[in-house]
Amino acid sequence: MKTFFALAAACFLGIGFVAQQHVAYREPLDEMLRMRLLAHLIRQPVWLLGIAAMVCGQVLGAVALDESDLGRVEPLLATNLIFALVIAHLVYQEPLSRAVWWGGLLVTGGVVIFLAFGHPEGGRPAGPGSVRWVWAGVVLVVAAALVLAAAPRSLRTKAMLFAAAAGMLFGVQDALTRSSLLMLGEGLAAGLRSWQPYALVVIAVVALLLAQSAFDAAPIGISLPAMTAVEPIIGIVLGIVVFAEHLRLSEAALAAEVAGLVMIVAGIGVLGRSSFLGKPGQDTAPEGGPG
Repeated sequence: MKTFFALAAACFLGIGFVAQQHVAYREPLDEMLRMRLLAHLIRQPVWLLGIAAMVCGQVLGAVALDESDLGRVEPLLATNLIFALVIAHLVYQEPLSRAVWWGGLLVTGGVVIFLAFGHPEGGRPAGPGSVRWVWAGVVLVVAAALVLAAAPRSLRTKAMLFAAAAGMLFGVQDALTRSSLLMLGEGLAAGLRSWQPYALVVIAVVALLLAQSAFDAAPIGISLPAMTAVEPIIGIVLGIVVFAEHLRLSEAALAAEVAGLVMIVAGIGVLGRSSFLGKPGQDTAPEGGPG
């Protein structure tokens, strides 16, 4: 059942990202990283539908996280780009190219291999005061560094760096979601006394702003793959260092786990070059092109 919830979450996330990018790409470039970007987008019905789909995906993802470990759920969430491709195909009526099929096979195969050989499972949850949460802080610092590094770059590079930073924050968000659910399991009062639910809201808003800024800077074929690739990797890493989840570490298992993750990232890269993820009739990689 947890696999069903995770895949359903990936489907809704893919739909949501496509709808959001469709609207955000039409916003002025000077709104990137500004809250007025969200203020303008919130008045667009299609974007709101995209947000609704994303929220559904996050809720389903939360259900999956409540029943399983980060290491099991995150790789399945990485398939959201496949669902985005399928939805784009249905909407724009463009044929699925050979590259799309290869990308889909790489992502799917990577997920299956990682889960089959890694078999990640939970150790012990980190409490609100645990020093292990410092690793989440490290991720936030790296994400901030990516945003700062994007300032002098081209729009294409900005989009990739903003998307990577958003993916890192989404990974932290997943870890905070699991922690908040565990706290709420001890009672509403216990959950409200911990800092995780409040941090979750802040991280979610910042991650959303970064994602929309990436979508504003360049077509989804450039931005979404980076976001989709980074989120599960960060989620798995935080699952290990914060929740003490562990993978099988025999030589054969470790080699397969690394190969699976490489396949996921490579497949996402192949899928990201699909022309129909961008606006119909428009090149997906114009350096310095309009947003």
